[in-house]
Amino acid sequence: MIGKLKGTIDEIGDDYVLIDVHGVCYEAFCSSRTLSRLNVGEAAVLFIETYVREDQLKLFGFVSALEREWFNLLQSVQGVGSKVALAVLSTLTPGELANAIALQDKTAVSRAPGVGPKVAVRLVTELKNKAPAFAGEAATNIGLKQELGEGVASAPVADAVSALTNLGYSRDQAANAVAAAMKTAGEGADSAKLIRLGLKELAR
Repeated sequence: MIGKLKGTIDEIGDDYVLIDVHGVCYEAFCSSRTLSRLNVGEAAVLFIETYVREDQLKLFGFVSALEREWFNLLQSVQGVGSKVALAVLSTLTPGELANAIALQDKTAVSRAPGVGPKVAVRLVTELKNKAPAFAGEAATNIGLKQELGEGVASAPVADAVSALTNLGYSRDQAANAVAAAMKTAGEGADSAKLIRLGLKELAR
C-alpha cells in the first residue's frame, strides 16, 4: 500500500496528476481543489489512498490526511463512490463539509456535481455523528451547529441565526457569528443582543 508520495509534479490533467518520485511517475486522481494547489515542476507531497481491484489499481491523491479521511468517510454512504466523493471535496473543504453536515445543510452538499437531493439527505443524515471528529480547523463551533441542525438549540440562538440568515448570510456564517457573540454576551443573552453582536462580528 502507498500512503504518501513525495516528489515533483510532472503533469497536471483534468482530474489527475503525475508525480515524479525519483524517476518513477505515479498517476494520482485528485479533487479540483487539490489540483489547483499544485504546479508543474514544483515539489509536492500527496497523501495517497490506494484502490486495488481485479482489473485495475488506482491511486487517489490529497494535500492533507484529513481530506483523505473525508474521501473514505463519504464513500461509507450508499450511492457515493470515488467519483462523487472527489466531486464533493472539489466543492467543499473538509471544514465546510463538516459544518454543512452539522447544520444539516443539504443545499450546500448538493452543490457538488453528481450529488442529488436523495444522496445529499443520506450524507447529512448518516454522517452527522461522525462529522465532528473530522472537522479539523472548523471544530470550534461544531457543537452549536449540530444543535442548530437537529433543532435543539436554544430559542435565542436559533432566532439569531435565522435572523442573520434572512439578511443574506449563510447558515455557517450566521452560526459562527452567533457563537462569537455568545462568548461576549454570555449564555443567557437574548436574541436581539446576539443579533446585534453577530452583525458586528460579520462586519469585521
